[in-house]
Amino acid sequence: MTRVKICGITRETDLAAAVEAGADAVGFVCEVPVETPRACSIERVCELIAATPPFVTTVLVTMTDVERAIDLVDIAEPDVVQIHAEYAAGDLAYLRSAVDASVVLATGVDRVPSVAQFEDLVDALVVDSVDDAGAGGTGETHDWERTRTAASTLSIPIVLAGGLAPGNVGAAVRAVEPYGVDVSTGVESAGGEKDPDAVRSFVERARAERLTRDRVEA
Repeated sequence: MTRVKICGITRETDLAAAVEAGADAVGFVCEVPVETPRACSIERVCELIAATPPFVTTVLVTMTDVERAIDLVDIAEPDVVQIHAEYAAGDLAYLRSAVDASVVLATGVDRVPSVAQFEDLVDALVVDSVDDAGAGGTGETHDWERTRTAASTLSIPIVLAGGLAPGNVGAAVRAVEPYGVDVSTGVESAGGEKDPDAVRSFVERARAERLTRDRVEA
């Protein structure tokens, strides 16, 4: 079954909506060098992680350097740290050895072949639509067929992100067959504020598409 992450959560009400909708993971953005209404202070991230119930995976999303990323993980204690930054292999190895969290690397579809060298250093890869600064949350889709082709050469789980919304997540799951899907702006009523109905619809449609495929293949 396709796993679903609701990212860019800043409020308890949005966290509750994601949990009630059945999201597998929730993401909290912290210390990114771009202006976004989805970013929180590390203190706020700690509060939201503490409010997340058991069995829902917490993800700290950051664009900082490796030493600061380690500090943030030590402070907030998320289940996963998701990196949107240019890390060398040595940095990723250092990060993975230094934190008690899974390490996920985000990249654009154009760079998937070049990050294949990091397969043994990360636990999953998020393929996103990124801006010039390497940040996600653009609200733009990318070429899903290219993503599927690029991902087919990798052995680690692929999480699809970038421009996903309730109206297109089913098609995205069909096209890429990812391990998971990641949404932020596509389920918002305003910048940084989630729409509970959109969150619920997104989770349901992502799951329904994969369940349908599994039944057909069975």
